[in-house]
Amino acid sequence: MMMLVFVMHAPDHRCQIPGLNNDTYNVQNNQHASIINRTIPPSHDEIHKYDRCHYYQYRNNTRDTVKCSKWVYDTNTFHETFTSKMNFVCDDAIKTSHAQMIFYGGVLVGDVSFGILSDKIGRKKTFLLSTIITLVMAVGVAFSQSFLVFVILEFMIGAAHHGGFMICCVMSLEYVGPSKRVLTGIPIHIFFAFGIMYIALMGYLLRNWFYVQLAVGAPFVVFLFYWWMIPESSRWLLSQGKYDDAEKIIQRIAKVNKKKIPSRIIDEKTLQTPKTANVYHLFSTLEMTKRTIILLWNWIVIAMVYYGVTMHTGGNIGGNFYLNFFILAIVEVPAKLLVMATLNRAGRKKIHCFCMVVGGVACLCTIFTVLYGSDELEPLTLTLAIIGKMGSAAAFAIIYIYSMELYPTVVRNSGMGLSSCIARIGGMVAPYVAQSGDVVGGKFGQALPLVIFGGCSVSAGLLCLLLPETLNRKLPETVREAKDFTKKLDLDDTNKDNNKLKEYLSNSENEKGKIYTVSY
Repeated sequence: MMMLVFVMHAPDHRCQIPGLNNDTYNVQNNQHASIINRTIPPSHDEIHKYDRCHYYQYRNNTRDTVKCSKWVYDTNTFHETFTSKMNFVCDDAIKTSHAQMIFYGGVLVGDVSFGILSDKIGRKKTFLLSTIITLVMAVGVAFSQSFLVFVILEFMIGAAHHGGFMICCVMSLEYVGPSKRVLTGIPIHIFFAFGIMYIALMGYLLRNWFYVQLAVGAPFVVFLFYWWMIPESSRWLLSQGKYDDAEKIIQRIAKVNKKKIPSRIIDEKTLQTPKTANVYHLFSTLEMTKRTIILLWNWIVIAMVYYGVTMHTGGNIGGNFYLNFFILAIVEVPAKLLVMATLNRAGRKKIHCFCMVVGGVACLCTIFTVLYGSDELEPLTLTLAIIGKMGSAAAFAIIYIYSMELYPTVVRNSGMGLSSCIARIGGMVAPYVAQSGDVVGGKFGQALPLVIFGGCSVSAGLLCLLLPETLNRKLPETVREAKDFTKKLDLDDTNKDNNKLKEYLSNSENEKGKIYTVSY
């Protein structure tokens, strides 16, 4: 998901001095410095020393400023990126954002297509297919020699690899019961952060986009062996009427966990066919429409802030590119561990609102450190950006669970599919917002992306206060139950009913030994 931050990184650059074949971005000696000062105009942007797109051309004692077609690049951070290789700078700089937008367009298509496919042929087969496609395309893109081939392969990588990631998220929840969903759902996002740390390490060690791309793509060969390691989802097998296959998996789970269960635990006669509904039911009432719009806005903003802050912060707020990137990844771990520790105590709504608002305010505050501070305040700017990233990372983990609990059962799958697709709009917009600072220029341009991210984050967090809390609540089964979900549960009456039931069971000899399920 983060490879294009490295591959499409635009190093500092200026025009290559005409006729000087051994020209380099770094000054070689005093003579070289004199030639640069005579040939390259100073930058109008206070952040950059040299004009990046023009040089002086001398004719008959006159000096004209003309656009250049060749550039030299700073190689201190990267020896080569795809951007520096193909010269996607100046008039072609927008292509870096186009590439990232196309990639996230692929993610959107993959979420839909691989989601549908996994419901048809199973989680396991679809995951294997996504792994094969990602492996082939991720290795192949390293050998791209044109922008068209590059973006086509990136589109397919986005579709295949994130389709596989969504299958992992679904399987992690389908393997366990409701009480363990926080423990299995959130750690997947923690391993996502480990992946970002791996990219930062490979980038630091290899410094060339070609080798970094291979280092990230090649390990997908390991996932091919998951075919023999991971069982199919027993819940999916039950939904397809494959009761014997589901029974074998459940019996194996019981055996490994040393649990005694009946020799036949699945009784197909008592199983009910799950009810379904269409996605338009999410907008069937005013309450459902309001709730759905708020959730979808949160999905868009979270994706935009999460990916956008990472894209912008790595090389645009000063400091070491790799260290900034690594820090932005490692802070996700405590953020998500904190979510695991508090989500079942303080509730979904309060924690989600807190993460979005605090993260948004931190991003907004960067405008003061950038505009009114000097280079000495770069660590503070980075700290504020890190807090913004922590907020979006924590919110990303929460929104998956919160959305599933708010959508009624009859339309939950459709709601999650719609939410995930809508989130990709945020991912597609993120590179353009991150690059907006280059268009504006100056210190305000440096702060502008984080201000946009912060404002959107605060608005999304405050809107969540209009949503109902789902902690310790029975999940809505129908659209009608979802509409009434805002009604408060009278625990006093419920406790009275439970006490009456306990009293009845204790006084009735005929009822001893029976098992009751009480739902309210």
